Amino acid sequence: MILALAGGVGGARLAQGLVRVLAPDELTIVVNVGDDFEHLGLTVCPDLDTVMYTLAGVQNPATGWGRADETWHFMQTLARIGGEIWFRLGDHDLAVHVERTRRLASGETLSTVTAALCASFGIRHPVLPATDQRLRTRVTTDAGELAFQDYFVRRRAEPAVRALHYDGADAAGPAPALAALIGTGRITGIVVCPSNPWLSIDPILAVAPIAAFVDSHAVPVVAVSPIVAGSAVKGPAAKIMRELGAGDNALGVVDHYATRVGAWVIDREDAALGEAIRSRGCRVAVTDTIMSTAERSRELAATALAMLRGTGAP
Repeated sequence: MILALAGGVGGARLAQGLVRVLAPDELTIVVNVGDDFEHLGLTVCPDLDTVMYTLAGVQNPATGWGRADETWHFMQTLARIGGEIWFRLGDHDLAVHVERTRRLASGETLSTVTAALCASFGIRHPVLPATDQRLRTRVTTDAGELAFQDYFVRRRAEPAVRALHYDGADAAGPAPALAALIGTGRITGIVVCPSNPWLSIDPILAVAPIAAFVDSHAVPVVAVSPIVAGSAVKGPAAKIMRELGAGDNALGVVDHYATRVGAWVIDREDAALGEAIRSRGCRVAVTDTIMSTAERSRELAATALAMLRGTGAP
């Protein structure tokens, strides 16, 4: 069983590739919940939904998040009556949030709700929230401490980031199905998707038993860099790196994960960094990491799996 740690557009796109080369009993996708929040009385889970929509093939191809062929009657009406419209919920997307909120209010866990929603979209591979407990990313900025969506959407990630913490992580345990996998020893490797390390992967690793499993080196770990030629493919990862003093290229991501990751897949634009990464004791594969099509996602997934299994680049 391969465990993929994912969040956001990059994570969803690599997950899309992984499901094309691994059967449902060979892959479990664990998704960040630090972005989750309550909005307009609804529980919104942006990363879980981005992964779900992408695997279902209904994601917005222009943005990578949200639904294709979305309509906006709800938001238009909300604007006319003076409601909050800084976080946009399309009509099709809104139905998912309403149903999730209803199920959670009835006592179901986030894991069971996520499984039901994914099944309704025809997704056969397990998609799990990192935890069923409340875990929220908080961003300390030069404008004060902000809830994640306030920083990311309302303020367009413009305030400089000084620190991050993950509220609720101390009390959070892995989702039950993930805890069972860790306990049974069925996991044979971990793929860290090209998601923002600080905003998407660190909230997963803030759940102590998950971090302990990764840190145990019981299984190999491969990561795909989300930074290409000093820029993030999507989102503010490069900006956050610079603001936190983590450098301005893929090497900063390598150093951030440190000994947690034993093999790396980096883009051809960063090939010159290969020797520096190898000097840190890691194996490196260099390839095209921009997942502009589903086929490119599959090819990148195959490269990552070859590295994971020790059959890739030395």
